[in-house]
Amino acid sequence: MSHLAWYVSRGTGLVAWGLLVASMLWGFLHATRAFGKRARQWWMLGVHRWLGALAVMFVVVHVVALLADGYTDFTVPSLLVPFVASWHPVAVAVGIVGLYLLLAIEGTSLLQKHLSRPVWRQIHVTSYGLFAIVTIHALAAGTDVKTVLAGGVAIGVGVVVALVSALLWVSRSEPSVAPGGARV
Repeated sequence: MSHLAWYVSRGTGLVAWGLLVASMLWGFLHATRAFGKRARQWWMLGVHRWLGALAVMFVVVHVVALLADGYTDFTVPSLLVPFVASWHPVAVAVGIVGLYLLLAIEGTSLLQKHLSRPVWRQIHVTSYGLFAIVTIHALAAGTDVKTVLAGGVAIGVGVVVALVSALLWVSRSEPSVAPGGARV
């Protein structure tokens, strides 16, 4: 029981990463309308937002559990200010940057109706960078992803997300063709 906070911090970090991946992939499905009319768009968006909110909650528990753990000497500043932590300072700093990006993406999504579409979109697109940052954080600081299997899974998921991102980008950059063959 004395290591409960350490296990909670490890588990919630991995679950938060998985929720971020799920939110991104669900966002791709929503943006590309992959299910067509079989899935209502309000429902697709709702699931995407729910997964993102869960990711934020798990990150918060991850940070609180690190504060509660006695194995490391994390303090509030060392978990909120990059390069202050004495334990793996670069890896923790990368995680802190990821935390702030996640909060910016989630916060602006909640305020989407009050922002212009281009501003919201530019901020939301940083989720690609967020995925890269938190994956680097997990590989550099995570004690569980150092195994070959877990590291391989992280790399495999990274490749899948990169491929889906590229497909989405290509599909959105192709000019639309209106009925009759005219480009729109």
